[in-house]
Amino acid sequence: MPSATERVAARVAELRARRGMTQESLAAKARINRVTLARLERAQHPPNLDTLARIARALGVGLVDLVK
Repeated sequence: MPSATERVAARVAELRARRGMTQESLAAKARINRVTLARLERAQHPPNLDTLARIARALGVGLVDLVK
């Protein structure tokens, strides 16, 4: 069973891809570093709540949608 970090990582990558966004464009819109986003999507960096909220806003979804 995937960890919570792995589930969030997959969900962020999925939503980003569905919107046709690159990591660079999502990171810029969320005002986070692209390397941070890349590490988050590979489940190498557990996200904090502020980072998740920024990503959710940039993707146009609620925070809960990232943790489904």
